[in-house]
Amino acid sequence: MTRYKVGLADTTFARVDMASVAEKVLKEHLPGVETPRYTVPGIKDLPVACKRLIEEEGCDLVMAFGMPGPTEIDKQCAMVASMGLILAQLLTNTHIIEVFVHEDEAEDERELHELAVKRAEEHALNVVKMLEKPEALTREAGMGRREGHPDVGPARL
Repeated sequence: MTRYKVGLADTTFARVDMASVAEKVLKEHLPGVETPRYTVPGIKDLPVACKRLIEEEGCDLVMAFGMPGPTEIDKQCAMVASMGLILAQLLTNTHIIEVFVHEDEAEDERELHELAVKRAEEHALNVVKMLEKPEALTREAGMGRREGHPDVGPARL
């Protein structure tokens, strides 16, 4: 059995503990998986948290959880954080799965919570596939999959 180390980077700004949700899914599907966690204050702190999990903790892959607010500055911060995560991936040659839930994706608190939980679970399952069954992702290419929302399916002529 291959033993994996999947880092979990999250923020205190988020309103749902998505890292714990993902950790539960990972432990169900990857027996023996280690899940070191690094929590930071805000979304723009995630790139260095992820890079440290990779370089200092030896993670095979990292999941980065964030929940940008609904304002324009929040959206700008999310874009900057995304760019930082991409740079961290390129610098470390390691996948960082961005799991962001924008507060304005939901109509109310309940929907926001459900969306965050579902997105964290579905991205954790993607991580399992990336590590254990990459051919499964290849079979899903072009299928209009959406984490946290209903799949839209492939475009048809």
